[in-house]
Amino acid sequence: MAGPSFQALPGFRDFIPRECAIRNYLFETWRAVARRSGFVEYETPVLEDTALYLKKSGGELSSQLFRFEDQGGRDVTLRPEVTASLARLAAEHQRHFPKPLKWFEIGQCFRYEKPQKGRGREFHQFNVDILGEAGPEADAELIALSIETMLAFGFKRGDFVVRVSDRKAWVDFAKAHGIDDAALPDFLGIIDKFEREKPEMLEQKLRALGLAVSQVKDFIGNPANASAAFNAIRQDLESRGMGEFIELDLSIVRGLAYYTGVVFEVFDSSKSMRAVAGGGRYDTLVSTISNGAVDMPATGFAMGDYVIRNLIEETPHALMQMEVWLQRHAAACDVFVVVADENRRADSLSLLTQLRRSGISADLAMTPAKVAKQFQSAERSGARFALVVGAEYPELKLKILSSRSEESGNVVNAVEWLSERLQQPDGPLLA
Repeated sequence: MAGPSFQALPGFRDFIPRECAIRNYLFETWRAVARRSGFVEYETPVLEDTALYLKKSGGELSSQLFRFEDQGGRDVTLRPEVTASLARLAAEHQRHFPKPLKWFEIGQCFRYEKPQKGRGREFHQFNVDILGEAGPEADAELIALSIETMLAFGFKRGDFVVRVSDRKAWVDFAKAHGIDDAALPDFLGIIDKFEREKPEMLEQKLRALGLAVSQVKDFIGNPANASAAFNAIRQDLESRGMGEFIELDLSIVRGLAYYTGVVFEVFDSSKSMRAVAGGGRYDTLVSTISNGAVDMPATGFAMGDYVIRNLIEETPHALMQMEVWLQRHAAACDVFVVVADENRRADSLSLLTQLRRSGISADLAMTPAKVAKQFQSAERSGARFALVVGAEYPELKLKILSSRSEESGNVVNAVEWLSERLQQPDGPLLA
């Protein structure tokens, strides 16, 4: 039998209810962590002037744009990342806000690259930035937030590590070894892929710049090359009780050209998948975007939905936490009203309305059905309770679907009764 005529494009996703619920779990966790750390939410358009991304992004990004000419003849692009949009927004509006700006956005991005595990052509990103603060304290605050985010998803010490580096250290290294400014982007690109590049190709690329692989390895492996900024960040995080989550790793430089200083990436401890999150300092981007009109230091990081979900699903305790959340939040309703006596349908509808208006999610079969079938519908909906309205009305029966146990109540205090009952745990995951 032939399949459907149309399907989602390669690298794009449909979100059926469970997928949408998982996405909501990610979003709500991100939002809660950011807000309790004093960050406020903003939003930028998903479509931007292409020049915004060509100005100082560099790397592979310019070849991955979903770029087209709109009906007004403008060269536009579906945003591949959010930082450039934030720089544009901050340059225009920063004078209206006290500094530093602590802002976050959860937004959709698009890149034309090969779909694979942990990567699609459309994805959602959690972007967190601090603008207007040049000191390493801002970098430490963001790294701390990345750690808090991982802990909020249920990860524990030993599950992940934040690898911290300083791009400026590599700029100084390049100058000390005679690499001119024109070749610097190529050199940083080589370092960015140092661990992933084939040895013979790595040797060839470095030789063209007058370097040997051993020189780079020696620099990466020497803790003495840690910058003053890294040492300040480590001390800050140790004061927060987070020092054990970070390590110096000078092989991290990040691929985008606008990074200027400290950079970092969050990895699972086994480093079996691509970075879960990454970011760093970009002190010149706002000035570049505003053509020098606004000069504002900045630092930030992003976490995408693909990789963090993969890691959650591969980490049993993080997966269990997500499943508990889904059991509480992904059901179609909390209470399914079972009309056991059709003569009581009007009363059932009245009760349904009372429950909904009180904030209790509730549903019932819209047309007459056998009681057994209604219970099947209740279980398929994911409801915790089935509230039976029958011939004994105004007396009600409450079936706890996870345990098959039963309680009794009266319609007069049904809203208060159910509101209290919903606060009590039940079922194997919620015990």
